[in-house]
Amino acid sequence: MEKVIFTAMSGARHALMAQQIHANNLANVGTTGFRADYERVAAHLLQGDGFDSRVMAQELAPGTDFSPGALVNTGRNLDVGIRGEGFLTVQTADGQEAYTRAGDLTVSADGSLTLHGQPVLGEGGALVLPDYQALDIGPDGTVTVTPPGGGALLEAGRLKLVNPEAGSLVKGTDGLFRLTDGSQAEQDESVVLNSGMLEDANVNPVDEMIQSLQMTRNFELQVKLMQAADEQAKQGNDLVAGT
Repeated sequence: MEKVIFTAMSGARHALMAQQIHANNLANVGTTGFRADYERVAAHLLQGDGFDSRVMAQELAPGTDFSPGALVNTGRNLDVGIRGEGFLTVQTADGQEAYTRAGDLTVSADGSLTLHGQPVLGEGGALVLPDYQALDIGPDGTVTVTPPGGGALLEAGRLKLVNPEAGSLVKGTDGLFRLTDGSQAEQDESVVLNSGMLEDANVNPVDEMIQSLQMTRNFELQVKLMQAADEQAKQGNDLVAGT
């Protein structure tokens, strides 16, 4: 009976992990540029003496759904949404590059262009804007400003837009993407921005709720199976003791 208990336990562990993933997706329905995660599991055949008949659920690293979300018009000149594939580039606290679909940019007191407190990178490093009266971000990521007193437009820099292969990216606990080999992605001229727009999360709340309910029922089933196995083991012990 202990074989049944351990097999059911592996299924229950997978159900709990899947519930956490779907709960995180639901919690980020309103997060700009969020990419939904999905659970991954493999059947692991246990090796040993006798006939190989026990298959356990082996957890794999969660996967990420890279399908684009809907672009929503905001009218804010510092909001940018990526049309199709691609990513913006930011600098993390450790000085490394990371990539995101979020585009709700802000300008700090010293003129640095930031995204959720992290410096936004251009082709030559972090972008720092001069004093300006008006600002515009072009489809290719070029940032132009109008000086405080008016006059000709000045080019303040260009956002670093990248488009690495989805299979080469890994999602961190901070929600940012990085290349699995630790390298830096190259500027991609094919990435196009829509100024004054933001991308919604690509999470379907209804699907996530259904998946979460299914995992809850699956967990309850595994627990009942473990309880049934334990009860049968007790009954067997009682029969042996009675003889």
